[in-house]
Amino acid sequence: MKKYIYLLVIALVCANLVDAQQFDINADLRARFENRNGYGTLKSDDERAASFISQRTRLQFDYSFKNIKLRVSPQNVKTWGDVATTSKTDANNAFHEAYGEINLDKKISFKLGRQEINYDDARIFGNVDWAMQARSHDVFLLKFNPNPKNQIHLGLALNANKETNFYENYSVPQYKSFQYLWYHTDFKKVNISVLFLNNGMPYLVENEKEEIDYSQTTGSRLVFKNGALSIDGAAYLQTGKIADNSVNATYFSANINYKASTYFNTSIGFEMLSGKDQNETSTAVKSFNPLYGTNHKFNGYMDYFYVGNHINSVGLTDIYVNIGYEKNRFSAKLTPHYFASTASIYEGEQKQDNYLGTELDFTLVYKIYESVTVDAGFSQMLASTAMEVLKAGNKNAGNNWTFISIKINPNLLSNKVEAKL
Repeated sequence: MKKYIYLLVIALVCANLVDAQQFDINADLRARFENRNGYGTLKSDDERAASFISQRTRLQFDYSFKNIKLRVSPQNVKTWGDVATTSKTDANNAFHEAYGEINLDKKISFKLGRQEINYDDARIFGNVDWAMQARSHDVFLLKFNPNPKNQIHLGLALNANKETNFYENYSVPQYKSFQYLWYHTDFKKVNISVLFLNNGMPYLVENEKEEIDYSQTTGSRLVFKNGALSIDGAAYLQTGKIADNSVNATYFSANINYKASTYFNTSIGFEMLSGKDQNETSTAVKSFNPLYGTNHKFNGYMDYFYVGNHINSVGLTDIYVNIGYEKNRFSAKLTPHYFASTASIYEGEQKQDNYLGTELDFTLVYKIYESVTVDAGFSQMLASTAMEVLKAGNKNAGNNWTFISIKINPNLLSNKVEAKL
């Protein structure tokens, strides 16, 4: 990893001495302490809380000249102590992003390579920046901007294990291919986005033969802003097939946000993701899947839902309130969540109440310097008996989570020279 970084820096700096271009280097170093005591699922009586420190170290090299843009972003993700102090190697080195973008004219461009995909509120496509490794895709993206108020993006992905002469089953646990179309338009007080995603997932049939089934996620998000008031809502429908099972799932959300004063802001909202009754015997998929979204942003910071879990389950209704305060370099937020299943939960033949629990999230942020930020938070899950049935564990075992994070994001170099060619 080091030799690639050295070669890249030397090449770009040398190029900067000869020709004209814009060259930037930014750093992203963050370390986060966590105490997980019922994070992601209820703790059982014989389990102890886990404490650890994770770290991301990332460099971002950006280069542009005329109609060309390049980005290369190597990163290392680790847990403190995951290798010995005398180790010659480190784990989890990767390129978070490595792409090129070409502007064909003022309206049309294309971008290809490893890249983040972020749209709207990041519910379906997001970069998951909370996770140390984050998320990026190998994609070809065609962008058409007919005017400043309208954008159309067409994205295409095709994945394989490696170069082969004949078909080989795809072994990476993710999509085999996808195609999506995103349209966004802005009006004076309203903006609207429309998304269509055709998502291809591999599965095995007889004799270990791989087939690809495609599900479709179609929907729209609308945002209205008028002074201190903003209202947004979204609706998505999932259809098609997954592993030869029909798909019919829905998603609805709405939020009302109001900036009450210079320092205080409040909001109230809900999300409803469809699910499937636990006693239903059909193979149809009725549980909505938010796919590649930044799911930690939604449904509570303790990640009980849709962060590597709760897929093909009983769905979720989340009613929440945000109370926020912000002044100068300091901000604080309190968010209570009311959770309930949208489909029925059973213990044996006995139907449970749909109420799953209440989560309280409290976070603090302080900006020490322009490029140094400290975040801290505490979350408490007050679970119900139905949550015990759904996730096992003990609802009375405490079930809380604490974190403290330090982020350092300086600009290391920014150089712009007038073109000479």
